[in-house]
Amino acid sequence: MTASTIDTSAAREFDRAEARTAHNYHPLPVVVAHAEGAWMTDVDGRRYLDLLAGYSALNFGHSHPRLLEVAHAQLDKLTLTSRAFVHDQFADFTAKLGDLCGKDLVLPMNTGAEAVETAIKVMRKWGYQVKGIATDQAEIIVASGNFHGRTTTIVGFSDDPDARDDFGPFAPGFVTVPYGDLGALEAAITPRTAGVLIEPIQGEGGVVIPPPGYLAGVREVTLRENVLLAADEIQAGLGRTGRTFACDHEDVVPDLYVLGKALGGGIVPVSAVVADRDVLGVLKPGQHGSTFGGNALACAVGSAVVDLLAPGDFQRRADDMSVMLRERLESLVGRGVVGVRVRGLWAGIDIDPAVGSGRQVCEALMARGVLAKDTHGSTIRLAPPLVISEDDLGWGLDQLAAVVG
Repeated sequence: MTASTIDTSAAREFDRAEARTAHNYHPLPVVVAHAEGAWMTDVDGRRYLDLLAGYSALNFGHSHPRLLEVAHAQLDKLTLTSRAFVHDQFADFTAKLGDLCGKDLVLPMNTGAEAVETAIKVMRKWGYQVKGIATDQAEIIVASGNFHGRTTTIVGFSDDPDARDDFGPFAPGFVTVPYGDLGALEAAITPRTAGVLIEPIQGEGGVVIPPPGYLAGVREVTLRENVLLAADEIQAGLGRTGRTFACDHEDVVPDLYVLGKALGGGIVPVSAVVADRDVLGVLKPGQHGSTFGGNALACAVGSAVVDLLAPGDFQRRADDMSVMLRERLESLVGRGVVGVRVRGLWAGIDIDPAVGSGRQVCEALMARGVLAKDTHGSTIRLAPPLVISEDDLGWGLDQLAAVVG
């Protein structure tokens, strides 16, 4: 898609970018030059309300003053040492994040996919060294409809053809069960099962929320069967759902938290796997690493993010505003919308095909000054920054109502 039907700076810049970019994304034809809070401004000065928040990487909004202050200060001092040395931001970050999760150890990485790969390696190694699974026989149970990243290992256990097709051959060792089906998961566990990797809410799938009691059931089964539980909270965690972690809605504490996106405050890529010593302690020097993982800039920003979350204000705000978001969206069911799912400030909205595709609805929203993202054809996701005002959220939902109605 090009934007050149209207001769604006944004249209020209969009077309120029598309001309020299691999087309692994299908962006909306908007070119952002500045952003603050929940609002973005394009190169022509037009403002847009951001209801995507970088797939939850911008939970605290664009240009959060505290995060910018910390990042600016750290840039003047130190950005990278590699993990060959220890820098003065590392201990604070790992201690704060470990305390937030209630876990002993933190393994910092960069991207969400790297964190998932790390969790896979840790669960397998634990399976061999602690559980006693025979060499190269470890299995990890995953859920249908999952999205954990785009490395070749990860897409190998995806059932999304766009993510998977033509990227094989894939690594073995993964068993897929239906998401939300506790009986199927329990039946899939064998003596070879090292772990279960699951999203407490499937974000890319369209904010799919499992049945009540499912996560608690998975935790009970995995504890009973001596199987690790890794919760991919990369999109769902860090305040998005009205709790620090989405698992908190069922008082579930996994063996491994897999974190990313919002952990970097929308400034730098920061991810981590957080677990107790009996799990992460299976790794020894030289067995896993990252040149940029846990760099000084990332740790400074990550520490500030944890400081923002520690009092619980962002979590309570997302929980409170969830009421309006749910009520407004449910009022659209039967009026251009066929289904909605809401948890905190996160929503999946299934569009009536008679109205158009999810992409078409997002394009119509863009024309009205609202930015959102479609997924799986007929669904759009809303994930506004947690700093969004009630008035701005209400206005954005007004635009949605006008588009679908």
